[in-house]
Amino acid sequence: MAAVFPEGFFWGGATAANQFEGAWNVDGRGPSVDDHFMGGSYEKPREITLEIDPDKLYPNHDGIDFYHHYEEDIALFAEMGFNMFRMSISWSRIFPNGDDAEPNEAGLAFYDRVFDCCKKHGIEPLVTMSHYEMPYHLVEKYNGWASRELIGFFENYAKTILDRYHDKVTYWLTFNEINCGTQDMGNLFETSMIQGYEGPASGVHTSWQDRFQALHHQFVASGRAIRYAHENYPALKMGNMDCFILSYAGTCDPADVLLNQEQMRLMNWYCSDVQARGYYPSYAKRFWREHDIELQIADGDLDDLKAGKIDFYTFSYYMSNIVGTHDVEQAAGNMTFGGKNPYLKSTDWGWQIDPTGLRYSLNEIYDRYQIPLMVVENGMGAYDTVEEDGSIHDPYRIAYLQDHIKAMGEAIDDGVDLIAYTWWGPIDLVSAGTGEMRKRYGFIYVDKHDDGTGTLERKRKDSFYAYQKIIKSNGAEGLE
Repeated sequence: MAAVFPEGFFWGGATAANQFEGAWNVDGRGPSVDDHFMGGSYEKPREITLEIDPDKLYPNHDGIDFYHHYEEDIALFAEMGFNMFRMSISWSRIFPNGDDAEPNEAGLAFYDRVFDCCKKHGIEPLVTMSHYEMPYHLVEKYNGWASRELIGFFENYAKTILDRYHDKVTYWLTFNEINCGTQDMGNLFETSMIQGYEGPASGVHTSWQDRFQALHHQFVASGRAIRYAHENYPALKMGNMDCFILSYAGTCDPADVLLNQEQMRLMNWYCSDVQARGYYPSYAKRFWREHDIELQIADGDLDDLKAGKIDFYTFSYYMSNIVGTHDVEQAAGNMTFGGKNPYLKSTDWGWQIDPTGLRYSLNEIYDRYQIPLMVVENGMGAYDTVEEDGSIHDPYRIAYLQDHIKAMGEAIDDGVDLIAYTWWGPIDLVSAGTGEMRKRYGFIYVDKHDDGTGTLERKRKDSFYAYQKIIKSNGAEGLE
């Protein structure tokens, strides 16, 4: 018997302003970190430039121009049946430099229009405050989250948007995939400690000390934002967002099991333990000691963590890896740290497909925190072909979607309080990791290509109708 998704379950899709909004220098918006990233590919890492070169291609500048197509795109989401749309606010559209004294009214007004459009279509916005798009001025002057001064700048930004949109947006997330800040490369996007750096994105490196000090600053900033929301707008629901990369022990060797436990703590539990429980976990002190980390914790910081506990937990889930002390073939993928699993297939970009791992992850997370969960990113990047008649057949995407929804249904039957699912990239957008358009996630095809050409025409893929059927039946049909 198929599991029954609860009444009122949120079905939708997830995006990020920097990857699809475009209009990077329109209506007073300032440049963000991503605006300094050129395009790349699976084989060639993206390049970072200190100055924006008008003769080079920066794919995030245009994205898919949601800024001028938002009404069309939200109408398409509504046609699929969405009742939730995860999106982010561009920090540099509100505060062009990040440390400005006053917000940019044109930027605030844009999101008013977007939220009003969502409401017209019966769609609940789920808004990420900071999704890999720090104002670049904060990198140049402060080296991103390495500086404690960013706490105040983010707090001011968070208060501004909460005050403005509290009657239009109920569900909020503070930082996207905050736990990627525990990883070396994660600091490129998540904490943006790249002051003075120019060159391949793969060349960005940070110390353990810098990573975890930056994360502490983010925990405090998130805590203050959540505390402000709870005290001033008690109807609002505040959440975190983690990049959950499940790992398995490579063998039954106890050394592998212990190593994998350590990896799960570092990658998947450290950040959410702080944000869900309101304090640093028991294993943190030993980890800090063994990695020569000496956190600078100011008076009141720990109170901010305690007061800033989340109401619900959200995460991205794309793949799993194996971890062990024995030789394994390295796997490709999102924030990869592990090896290939011989029991799994992979996407065109080498990301291992593991829907059963999603069920396992949901159970582990819910058992740990006992608060409502949302899967707010899940999807697969793939090559799509437009047929002569304009149709796009993507059975691989439909199979991935169906298998992961089945796994969620099983987790609900296991007792997990899962309340939402938003597919990553319901409409094609720029890949964060590679800067490509050909790595397509969407149910909606966008005529935009890696060389910057394209008409921006939107087309429904076969998966559009497959997801529509699933949503219409609240997960009871369309999972053949």
